[in-house]
Amino acid sequence: MTEQAVTFSHYDAADYLQTEEDIARARNMSQLAKEVGMSREGLYKALSGEGNPAFSTISKVANALGIEPLSQPKGNS
Repeated sequence: MTEQAVTFSHYDAADYLQTEEDIARARNMSQLAKEVGMSREGLYKALSGEGNPAFSTISKVANALGIEPLSQPKGNS
């Protein structure tokens, strides 16, 4: 899998979760679930449009996937 930067022109949590889900599916979802301390089914639900994961879950998944979420003040794109 080639690495690429993913940027969003505005904050959209659904887009971010979709990106995490896409990357997770491209890798081993079962292994990722173990790394973040969740069941595979729980991870699928958390990253789906039906989930409402805690920030700690999003952060653990991002860390396991090697993603660094970037926050910056509005207007500094």
